[in-house]
Amino acid sequence: MQQHNEQREADERSIRALINDWVVWRDAGDWCRFATLWSDDGTMSATWFQGSAHDFIEASRRGWEKGVRIWHQLHGCSVDLAGERAIAQTKMTILQRARVTGVEVDVTCHGRFYDFLLRGREGWRLCHRQPIYERDRLDPVNPAERPALDRERLLAWPEGYRHLAYIQAEAGYRVVADLPGLTGEPVERLYARGDLWLEGAALTFEPLPI
Repeated sequence: MQQHNEQREADERSIRALINDWVVWRDAGDWCRFATLWSDDGTMSATWFQGSAHDFIEASRRGWEKGVRIWHQLHGCSVDLAGERAIAQTKMTILQRARVTGVEVDVTCHGRFYDFLLRGREGWRLCHRQPIYERDRLDPVNPAERPALDRERLLAWPEGYRHLAYIQAEAGYRVVADLPGLTGEPVERLYARGDLWLEGAALTFEPLPI
């Protein structure tokens, strides 16, 4: 029993370290170390990207070189373990600065990282990451300025990430319109996939249409 508890604690520490490294290395543009966190067939889903971890890293690097700045903050983390598999949920905040209608703005989006993980010979690796978008807001960097948002287009996006989607679409990204939020069918499907993963099912990644 003691050995089991010690292994569980070691696994949880390793997973939390991986999640911390993801944020630090991605936000710092440390692409070489960032790549070591993923399994060989790892995949990523986000507002602006659906695909392999390799392609996500390259797309992030290209955006970084063009001046795109997206930051992440982490909060509480919960880990469900089943042998060599795990599901981790981590409270997080996404922050992006951009210009919209000529005004510099900050978007703050709160949610969770929902991660599928597998332990191999080299330790825990990330097989798939799906953010859950719970709520967001937009603020002008200069309070004296006000961006002229198109209300109809803004409200067409899901409530959990509508401001984030708006500025990313304005910047030319193709944004996914049906990602998991706090409640609803998309997040329930995600939870069901997580349960199947812990039971030993294969992980299949089917990108949502953009």
